[in-house]
Amino acid sequence: MHDGQLLIPGQTCWRLEHADRFACIIDAADYFHHAKTAMLQAQRRIVLVGWDFDTRMSFEPRGKTLPGPNRLGAFLRWLLRDRPNLEIYVLKWNMSMVTEFQAVWRGMTPLMVQNWLNGKRVQFAIDRAHPVGSVQHQKIMVIDDSLAFCGGIDMTVDRWDTSDHVHRSHLRRSVTGRRYSPRHDVSAAVDGPAARAIAEQARRRWQAATSKSLAPIKLEHAVWPDDLEPAVCEVDVGIARTLPAPDPDGAVREVEALNLAAIAAARHIIYIENQYMASRKVAEALAVRLCDPEGPEVVIVLPRNSESWLEQQAMDGARLNLLQLLWAADDHGRLGVYWPVTDGGEPIYVHSKVLVIDDQLLRIGTSNLNNRSMGFDSECDLAVEGDPAFPLHDKVRRAIVSARHRLVGEHLGLPVDEFEHAMNRCGSLLQAIESLRGQGKTMRRFEPDTVAGEDSPLAENDLLDPDQVPPSPVRRMQRFIARLTQ
Repeated sequence: MHDGQLLIPGQTCWRLEHADRFACIIDAADYFHHAKTAMLQAQRRIVLVGWDFDTRMSFEPRGKTLPGPNRLGAFLRWLLRDRPNLEIYVLKWNMSMVTEFQAVWRGMTPLMVQNWLNGKRVQFAIDRAHPVGSVQHQKIMVIDDSLAFCGGIDMTVDRWDTSDHVHRSHLRRSVTGRRYSPRHDVSAAVDGPAARAIAEQARRRWQAATSKSLAPIKLEHAVWPDDLEPAVCEVDVGIARTLPAPDPDGAVREVEALNLAAIAAARHIIYIENQYMASRKVAEALAVRLCDPEGPEVVIVLPRNSESWLEQQAMDGARLNLLQLLWAADDHGRLGVYWPVTDGGEPIYVHSKVLVIDDQLLRIGTSNLNNRSMGFDSECDLAVEGDPAFPLHDKVRRAIVSARHRLVGEHLGLPVDEFEHAMNRCGSLLQAIESLRGQGKTMRRFEPDTVAGEDSPLAENDLLDPDQVPPSPVRRMQRFIARLTQ
């Protein structure tokens, strides 16, 4: 083990497992295509673990090119009819009785009925096995324990979008015909032992939620989608988790440990895409690096605003506080915080959870940069590392840089080679972005005036965004009331 290694089992990750192939999948149009292609190869078992599912979701709004029905629920039922040995397990997070009621009316009825009609071959379950207020936020799909997907993309409605993020696209329509905003997200795919490890995590989640165990599958057959190009082959993949526990000492906080270790280790560039910037620990770690005269550039891509009123009050309010912290620390002009827009100026909602450190680390997963994802919600991230001390890691480092440049190029509306030419000319990620920002599809910069007025009494509130299981509901309410009356 090299002294500078970031992925350390038992500390910054749960396991470090080999993958024959590792792929970075950008945006839900490609993810849904590859997910359906993989499910078409399934022979024994499909396990879907997620925050949300909706069986009305369409895989291909542009028109069906793959076999089988286009909507998730009909497709899963079609698979069962076509494959007598196939079993399907769907586990959806539940927050309350309201969520269970919504599950019936928001597209899960077909699977509930299938449970009743089909016995053991398809199982749909509501996941209640979490502390009160905690979220089961892992988004995992496993095919025959041979291929696993993990990332930010929920297999539900209002998620599909292409990487072009066409302004006011007629294809971005909900099942009721309502137009939804452009959306950016990222997921990862792995096979080999890394996929089997993620399958183990999915089985553990199923057992925790249902008290029923699933046996591992030993089945060797081709599952990897033919048109999914790996970012890198023959690579070790770290699996980092957050798992809450009533006793804070028993919680798993690998995601937080990896974030902090990676930020501390960065030499030149920290690149972040995330739905939130609400974790004070992460922001303080970034501020330390910005204060360092020899520290790295920090480029952060966020959504312009959170989606719901409550999120805007809690998460956007916290973002205001933490951006002010970062701006105050940026004595050397190495910080850029942006949101992407379409060529018509509409904000693109950033839902991805990506961290890139130099050419050393690429992390893709389900964890947000808020307190909940550090210790209170269940999360699962995948990471690959290229150690600069080993020439054999050159291919991994190239893949890490390539993923970062693909993402930035997408946000700027530019081909990757054009962005890389600017990088070579400027010698700086931040300067390259600034030289290329302009009209049309581009990145707009957060400035103090941008977020002025977004402060909120709900910001950084341990009732809405705790980083561990709170001591008691009564104590939480006391702190909440005290904060409101300050």
